Amino acid sequence: MKVKSLKEYRVRRHLRLRRKVKGTAERPRMSVFMSNRYFYIQFVDDASSRTLASVSTAAGELKGSKLNVETAKKLGALAAKAAQDKGITAVVFDRGGFAYRGRLQALADAAREAGLQF
Repeated sequence: MKVKSLKEYRVRRHLRLRRKVKGTAERPRMSVFMSNRYFYIQFVDDASSRTLASVSTAAGELKGSKLNVETAKKLGALAAKAAQDKGITAVVFDRGGFAYRGRLQALADAAREAGLQF
């Protein structure tokens, strides 16, 4: 099947990645999505199909922040804090089909520094 758009290609990469990445209650999946306006992070237990915790720039402390590396670092630290409040220490990282560089890499590094284990 021929890919028609960049968004469609990202979705196909994400589906290919999701075949390998599964979240459990002990080690949930840290799912990251970046739109043109917001970052979204969810901690998902795929075994029971539940979202355990979530953080975004659409609401909360970082509402209205620009989408740059500094905001990504702050969001990574907030995500790690939200996860630790729910008792989550180890996660499986799901980059959502996005390239692991720039803002996404800064977000992941900040979450690691704040205490999450990938």
